[in-house]
Amino acid sequence: MAVQIYVPQSDNLTKNSSTVSVRERLKAHLRIARVDHSVKQVFILPGIVLAMALESAHSSWALAGRIGVGLLSATLIACSNYVLNEMLDAPFDRLHPTKRNRPAACGRVHFGWGYAQWLLMMAAGLVLAGTISLGFLLSAMALWVMGCVYNIAPVRSKDLPYIDVLSESINNPLRFCLGWYMVTGSLLPPMSLLLSYWMLGAYFMALKRFSEYRQIDDCRVAASYRKSFRYYSQESLLNSGVFYAAASMLFFGAFIVRYRMELILAFPLVAWLMSIYFGLSFRDESAVQNPEKLYREPKLMLALGLCVAVFWLLLFVDMPWLEAVLQRPQS
Repeated sequence: MAVQIYVPQSDNLTKNSSTVSVRERLKAHLRIARVDHSVKQVFILPGIVLAMALESAHSSWALAGRIGVGLLSATLIACSNYVLNEMLDAPFDRLHPTKRNRPAACGRVHFGWGYAQWLLMMAAGLVLAGTISLGFLLSAMALWVMGCVYNIAPVRSKDLPYIDVLSESINNPLRFCLGWYMVTGSLLPPMSLLLSYWMLGAYFMALKRFSEYRQIDDCRVAASYRKSFRYYSQESLLNSGVFYAAASMLFFGAFIVRYRMELILAFPLVAWLMSIYFGLSFRDESAVQNPEKLYREPKLMLALGLCVAVFWLLLFVDMPWLEAVLQRPQS
C-alpha cells in the first residue's frame, strides 16, 4: 500500500523553540548524531583484515590500540556528517511520513548548537586520526568533505540523480581505506578492490532509493521530499542497481585474479547476500531504507556471517591447486 506523504498545514506542528526544555534539547542533539548508525563502521573491517593478510601483519596490543582509536575517530567523523544532514534536511523531512518525527524536523534542535556540534565532532575526529597515520588522516578528512558535498548547497549532490548514489556510496571505499591505514601506512589499497567496494555501496544505495520511491508510489509527492526523485522511476533505479552490481563483481574479479585466487570460492555467498538484499527492497517499511536496522533480518545476517567467515578463511589458507585449475592453458 502506498504511503501518503504528510504535508504540514501549520507552523504549530513544529515545536516552538522556547517550549523545549534543556534536557529535551540535549537528548535531541544526542539523537541527531545517530550513534546507533555506528554499525556502518563494519565497512571498515575488510580494510583491516585485508591489510593484515597482504602485509602479513601480526596482532599486537599496539595494533589493537590503533584500531580502537581509529574506530572512535571514524565514528566522530560520521556523527559530524549526520548532524549536518539532519539539520539541512529538516525542511524536507517534514514532508516524510516517518522522518518528520526527527528532532530537527520537530524543532527540538538549536541550530547554533547544532553547527557547533558538527564542527567540534569533526575536529575531535581529525585530532584522533592524526595520531594513527597520514593515510588515515587524509581518508578521514575525505569522509568529512564528502559529507559536506552531499549536504551543502550549491553542490548538494544528494539532489542530483545518480550522482546522489555515487557520492554517498563513495564512503564505502573511504571506510575501507580507514581500516587499511589502521594497519599500514606504506601502501595504497588495491584500486580494483576500492572500485568494487564503491560499486557495491552504490548497489545498496540504489536499492535504498528504489525502496523509498516504491513505497511513496507518487512521483510528484516523492519529488517534494527528495529532489533527485524528479528524474527517477522504479525501473531506472532497478536498472542502475543491476549496473552497479555487475560493475562491482567485475572489479572484484579483477582483484581476485591479481591478488588472491582463493577468494573466487566466496563468490556464491556474495551473490546470495546481494540477492537477499534485493528481495528486501520490495518490502514496505523495509530495513533497506534504514540500514542500521538490517541486523533484524536473520537471513541477511546469516549470509553476511558466512561471507565474513569464508573470506577470512580464504585470505589465510593457500590452495595452489586452484590456480593450476583456473590458469590459462599454455599454447
